[in-house]
Amino acid sequence: MPHLRLIDPEDADGLLADEYAAAVERAGKVFNIVRSMSPNPEVMRASMAMYKAIMFGPSPLSRQERELLATVVSAENECYY
Repeated sequence: MPHLRLIDPEDADGLLADEYAAAVERAGKVFNIVRSMSPNPEVMRASMAMYKAIMFGPSPLSRQERELLATVVSAENECYY
């Protein structure tokens, strides 16, 4: 199994600390899926921007439908987190 070096929130600085703070504001904590991008905060920022555009941007799908699709795709991919 691969091992990722995850940076803890208390060890983050600069851009990573900013992204972790935004994660806490969004979700109340820093989830491991976010921490998995911690070695590259620029990628984390881009990923979060894409996530926000998909989940909150203009769409013919409701927010609930988008969450349901994300859940179904994760289950189909056997990605349980």
